[in-house]
Amino acid sequence: MQDNKVAVVILNWNGRSFLEKFLPAVIKFSSGAQIIVADNQSSDDSVVFLQNNYPQVSIIINPSNDGFSKGYNLALRQVKAEYYILLNSDVEVTENWIEPIIQFMDSDPKIAACQPKILDYKHRSKFEYAGAAGGFIDKYGYPFCRGRIFNILEEDRGQYDSAMEVFWATGACMFVRAEAFWKVNGFDDDYFAHMEEIDVCWRMKNIGYTIFVEPKSVVYHVGGGTLNKLSPRKTFLNFRNNLITLTKNSAAPFFAFKILYRMILDCIAAFKFLFEGHGAHFIAVIKAHGSYYAHLDSTLKKRKQMKEMPDFRDATTGVYRKNIVYLHFVKAKKFYSQLN
Repeated sequence: MQDNKVAVVILNWNGRSFLEKFLPAVIKFSSGAQIIVADNQSSDDSVVFLQNNYPQVSIIINPSNDGFSKGYNLALRQVKAEYYILLNSDVEVTENWIEPIIQFMDSDPKIAACQPKILDYKHRSKFEYAGAAGGFIDKYGYPFCRGRIFNILEEDRGQYDSAMEVFWATGACMFVRAEAFWKVNGFDDDYFAHMEEIDVCWRMKNIGYTIFVEPKSVVYHVGGGTLNKLSPRKTFLNFRNNLITLTKNSAAPFFAFKILYRMILDCIAAFKFLFEGHGAHFIAVIKAHGSYYAHLDSTLKKRKQMKEMPDFRDATTGVYRKNIVYLHFVKAKKFYSQLN
């Protein structure tokens, strides 16, 4: 692949309909950037569609469908650029979506990743689940966003239009500095999908980089394009990968207690699924814990390797010091602005 300052890389799996709908705007509003579609062995006609209609778009064909993490790692090793923009195929970009973030990241070499403001494609005045206006985690590893706590999505009234440091940037539209990304060896291939962006952001923070949101850039995300949010498979991946992420990256003080407490909360969540009639999701949580234990040895090895890196420090900026589960479900804190 040719050298570019910016490469927009869209990972595709059977997403011909999304490419047909959203790729024209990416081409129109990405002047100067190389546009690449990395295909994860789609069984639809995505590749033929691109070849016939968009010869200006570069195509990388991965050898198999190994999910988001490995799919991007395989593709990005073939891309030469200072910045990657990892873009979901179901995202509508807008005019001037690239320039504000690249200018912002150029201003500080310690910014490893940055995301735009993510709004809901179907409800355009609301923030979208996967990222909203920047991601955070609480002390037990539960993710939430400026504009989204659990399933409560806020209306965008301009209340979160300031750029600010966050804990993680969404994989739906992540601008990432290639040098920082590869310093931590990219995404963890074992994740397949979900939580991998939180993990890689945490690892980059742990060696001294920062993560930001720049809401001057705005995109609209459909969401659930590959795995519907009601899918037990998604439940499995979210619960398993969240535990793995917490184990790999969290600071040492009270580490064992955090994991034990998360186990208890996950069990409560599992029985909540069961009592609400979602037996498949109950089973998914149980399987997630089984898979977590099966991977525990390799997870602890990755934790050790991370802590042995020369620039390692325990990153805490963006970690919410309270329990977001308790505040949301017991104290009825629905919005980011209600948190201290």
